[in-house]
Amino acid sequence: MMTSENKFNRRKNYPSLSPIPILLGAGIAFLVISTFVFGADSPNPEWGKYWMIRPLILTPLAGALGGAFYAFLSYQTSRGFNRTVAILLSLVVYLISLWLGVVLGLAGTMWD
Repeated sequence: MMTSENKFNRRKNYPSLSPIPILLGAGIAFLVISTFVFGADSPNPEWGKYWMIRPLILTPLAGALGGAFYAFLSYQTSRGFNRTVAILLSLVVYLISLWLGVVLGLAGTMWD
């Protein structure tokens, strides 16, 4: 029989979030947004002097969230979730988050 003291003192094993998929997702997103930002030949003067800071921050953050979702679903596959479904769902979520990051980052400048 378990006492109430043992119930509260027992540690739960939570998975650690691996930084590799998060960093990989952010790196890919940074490369994608860099092609747009650094490829702008003559930016509009109305955008301001530091217009490229927002897309270079928001898009990698969105890519990192997509990578974190992949890491979470990767953990779920060890608990019985179908691996093929997890990879396909992670890919769809990553592409959507990357697209939203690009749109939010470039809103008001290149995305009009």
